Amino acid sequence: MILAELGRAELMAFLRQGRLRLRTGPFITQIASSLESVASGLATLYGDYPLPDPEEYTDFSIGLMPGSGLRRWMWPQARFVFDGRPIFEPMPLDHAFPLLEWSMNWCVASQAHQYLLLHAAVIERNGAAVLLPAPPGSGKSTLCAGLIHAGWRLISDEMALVDRDGSGRIWPLCRAVSLKNRSIELIREWAPDAEFNRLTRNTVKGDVTHMRAPALHVARMQHPAIARWIVFPRWVSDVSPELAQRSRATSVIELARNAFNYAQLGDEGFDLLADLVQGCDCYDFRYSTLDEAVEVFDNLVNSARA
Repeated sequence: MILAELGRAELMAFLRQGRLRLRTGPFITQIASSLESVASGLATLYGDYPLPDPEEYTDFSIGLMPGSGLRRWMWPQARFVFDGRPIFEPMPLDHAFPLLEWSMNWCVASQAHQYLLLHAAVIERNGAAVLLPAPPGSGKSTLCAGLIHAGWRLISDEMALVDRDGSGRIWPLCRAVSLKNRSIELIREWAPDAEFNRLTRNTVKGDVTHMRAPALHVARMQHPAIARWIVFPRWVSDVSPELAQRSRATSVIELARNAFNYAQLGDEGFDLLADLVQGCDCYDFRYSTLDEAVEVFDNLVNSARA
């Protein structure tokens, strides 16, 4: 059964009762909420996702709840709770759905240490994965969103789940793609058939929305890909696209800075990161338009097949 098979009233009832369980990649998240915006966002973005059988193990149990006391009426807020405990500071009620997405990211980043966790988007073609690690504002999510509407499969917009067996396998997380500020209109124009949740203004990240992952990509979210390239993207206005070879040594250092649990894994974390980079070609990539970026990435995969 998938989420879209629930009617809106049934979805809201599941959320109010804390019985909605959603599978995203290798994780099952149980979600409780009384907020209409949470139900609406889930219906818009996660209709293709499986609802697991009741006997399957729940990885994370989270809630998105309204504020209590006078705040509920005077300054309406949304609160994230994990296993019944508040984690973040409350946010304005209108920010509830982005808070849900950020909370699901936090669950994986802070708990899923069965993987080496890297802050990177991941896309795939022909079984080979490209990791796109980059700090906020680099154009990572914009590039990811553009490429998955140009023939690449979405593995993850936010986090690379690197298998700890040393195989170089990246396991899909495949959730909605986060977009903010100028990127929103750019992707709307680039991919007119893409579906988006409503726009949330003036969050801690600016104006944000989320783009629905294509149904065919969701259907393959149990199928990993092998890391083949690591590309550090950076959007720069009015430049010609430039893909420049990068040393593996500096790539390891930068990936370590972009890892969520590198330090927790100790020596194993270093070995996993070194092995991952050793199996990949590493590049810096500057771009200013998605058309040019798609051509560069298509040439990258085509040259590997030649």
